[in-house]
Amino acid sequence: MRKSISTILSLSLLLSCNTQPAKEINKQNGTEMGKKNIGSLLALYPKPMTVVGAEVEGKVNWLVVGHTGIIGHDRILVSMSKNHYTNQGIKDSKKLSINLVGREMLPKADYVGSVSGASVDKSNIFEYHWGENGTPVIDASPLTMECDVVDIYETDGFDNFICSVANTYAAPEVLDSAGRLDYTRLKPVLFEFPTYSYLATGEVIGKCLNLGKAPGMCAKESMTADGIVRLSKIEVYPQYLDEYMKYATEVGEVSLR
Repeated sequence: MRKSISTILSLSLLLSCNTQPAKEINKQNGTEMGKKNIGSLLALYPKPMTVVGAEVEGKVNWLVVGHTGIIGHDRILVSMSKNHYTNQGIKDSKKLSINLVGREMLPKADYVGSVSGASVDKSNIFEYHWGENGTPVIDASPLTMECDVVDIYETDGFDNFICSVANTYAAPEVLDSAGRLDYTRLKPVLFEFPTYSYLATGEVIGKCLNLGKAPGMCAKESMTADGIVRLSKIEVYPQYLDEYMKYATEVGEVSLR
């Protein structure tokens, strides 16, 4: 019995003290990827160009912001350098407006992004009015969202304002016959960070969930054998048809998600 235990211990020591180099595991595919690693580059561009409006020390100020995003389906993130004069006004009021930039207002938008409100009065650069939530709304912007700041997430050098949308104002010419936003009419200016360029939006190349047999980003999984199909018959008064279709479309999109 002692001999057996001694043999086992000897084998364990030999295994644990093995000085042979471990074989390197090749994690690459058998086929060549054909892409070049360009580093840890943030490449989610282009992004819609926006002008953020806020009241700072009793005066309206405007700032171009190219880094905005969607968090879930009810929050917006607005990322701004801590050096911006506008940040303190937003922190004080917990409010801001996000104004999408159309081509006709691009020169003024570009200007408010090139000078600081700490040294230049930018309050009269745009014609504006006060929105129902108490933020300045640019008249020339085709689409403006009034936002409440619900949280501030700080990263190195940046204040990241997490916002809920209080009101959305759209110019009549960017709405379709059902009163919904039509981005082919809106055509917001896009901002591309690596080269600091302004781009135009592209054309519609297909409808989500309606690309035939070709798999798309939003394609649904096939129905399982035990799936359930619910059919409903709803009668709508003619005068409420447009309103019903608007909400039915929203419900359908949420259901698909």
